[in-house]
Amino acid sequence: MVANPTDSFQLLVEDSRKDYEQIQKDLKEIDLLIQQTATEVDRLAQRNAQATNRLRQVEANLNSISSDDIQDCYSTVLDTQQRLFTMRGQLEKLQSDQRNLDRHSRMLWRIIGLGSAGGGDDEGKDESASESVPTIVRIIEAQERERQHMARQMHDGPAQALTNLVLQAEICERLFSADPERARVELTNLKTAVAGTFERVRGFISDLRPMMLDDLGLLPTLKRFIEDFDNKHDIQVNLVITGREQRFASYKEVTIFRLVQSLLNNARDISHAANVQVNLDVGEDRVQVSVEDDGSGFDIPELTGGPVGEEMGLATMRERVEMLNGQFEVESSPGRGTRISFKTPLP
Repeated sequence: MVANPTDSFQLLVEDSRKDYEQIQKDLKEIDLLIQQTATEVDRLAQRNAQATNRLRQVEANLNSISSDDIQDCYSTVLDTQQRLFTMRGQLEKLQSDQRNLDRHSRMLWRIIGLGSAGGGDDEGKDESASESVPTIVRIIEAQERERQHMARQMHDGPAQALTNLVLQAEICERLFSADPERARVELTNLKTAVAGTFERVRGFISDLRPMMLDDLGLLPTLKRFIEDFDNKHDIQVNLVITGREQRFASYKEVTIFRLVQSLLNNARDISHAANVQVNLDVGEDRVQVSVEDDGSGFDIPELTGGPVGEEMGLATMRERVEMLNGQFEVESSPGRGTRISFKTPLP
């Protein structure tokens, strides 16, 4: 006897509903664990800051402090940092589990919504919900891809630098008893490395959210960012702004800034361009931006669906522009550079 497809689908819906309810319970538990772990991370971060300040005081008075006290100070810093790194790793794991469960939950909700469609008085409500789900999913997935990119940057930059600082501190600790002079040299190197890491962290924070963006708006922030980018990297960037300078809605200013920022990073890291032209035109009813480089260039299939496009994050950029009812275009060919443009309407 052939099973009724409708009955099979309803069984799937019921199973999905049970799984969905269980996932909601699991999400509540994970949320509680995340709160507890985040509190512990904050506590350890404060202890680490206190221990680091104490270390600076010790470094400033090496001649008047016994080697045992110096070694104890370094041991405290090392132990605190190791515990902090461990707890942060646990927090990241919990947050990753939360995102995966949340993603599965949304998929199950869509199945439940499809099963409820046409179910009597709630038909209109269910159809509306099922129509809104894809947009929500696209927004969340775009945010998650952006967070993954930021996590990779943190891992390859500040996190790696901090790991190196811990190793240098261990070297200093071992040298205090055996070779005090060499230990002082290593302390000087460590101090220089700490200062460099601090500057990189400040730059990373600025890249995440420049304070100027809230205070002065997109155009002054973009000018400042490109000026700094041009000075820091071996790449010439030319910015041309046409139209009337004005403030936009905050979410549009953030989106445009992030897109230009990502496109310049791509031109530097992936296209290996020497020159980049950035044009921003503010019209009466729209903002149009183009970023053109003289880099290696790519085949369009590589950029639209291949690994290069995924590495550059073009799909995420396109989604962010389309969420603002805008248009996103890519032009490129091997050896002839890449030109990416987008425009979004103004109110």
